Amino acid sequence: MRLIYNIYQICIALPIFLVLTLLTAIVTIVGSLIGGAHVWGYYPGKIWSQLTCYLLLIPVKVRGREKLDKHTSYVFVPNHQGAFDIFLIYGFLGRNFKWMMKKSLRKIPFVGKACESAGHIFVDRSNPRKMIGTMRQAGATLKHGVSLVVFPEGVRTSTGRMGRFKRGAFQLADELQLAVVPVTIDGSFDILPRTAKWVRRHRMTLTIHEPIFPQGKGPENVSATMEEAYTAIESALPASRRNPVEGTAQGN
Repeated sequence: MRLIYNIYQICIALPIFLVLTLLTAIVTIVGSLIGGAHVWGYYPGKIWSQLTCYLLLIPVKVRGREKLDKHTSYVFVPNHQGAFDIFLIYGFLGRNFKWMMKKSLRKIPFVGKACESAGHIFVDRSNPRKMIGTMRQAGATLKHGVSLVVFPEGVRTSTGRMGRFKRGAFQLADELQLAVVPVTIDGSFDILPRTAKWVRRHRMTLTIHEPIFPQGKGPENVSATMEEAYTAIESALPASRRNPVEGTAQGN
């Protein structure tokens, strides 16, 4: 069965995926230029992500959507297991949002331009002034129920276990006084780890936890929110995916 699935990936799924990706990028760019990046920056990507999972025969389970208020903007902070996190979040979170992503992704042909047109936020950490600009852009975007998704680990795990969190997403939520929503991704690492070349079929589960509302403003609120979010995300992971070292929420 594994051989048959690999042949299916190369001969059928990959060509269709490439066409879908190109079409999605073009629709997003053109639609956003015409007007309504709020719509065109989200729905084409959502459909692309869902079709990708269906195309590769990957089952998806979502828990906890009922905990969210559709009129409230949030900062979603999921763990980062693998490349398929993108499809799981985009396709199945069920909320209109913007990604916060590395500025290097802007260089990807078509995809980078589509992300820019959609209003996703590129992070430039080269100096504090540019980070302030990023916060202002996020503040202007996160209105009327539009949310933000940030992977607080910064990079995909190489071991399958959760890594330490960086403070950026939590500082942004603190600055804007928005609730942070921990999101647990499980199964993505089993589908496509960082060093893998072949997709493996495996169920992905998306667990949305209770929003963490700010209890003040400043470093203490940031640290407390980080710890609470880290604990919540780990609680929905199997022991083999949790970080065995205590006190790992606090990163740079």
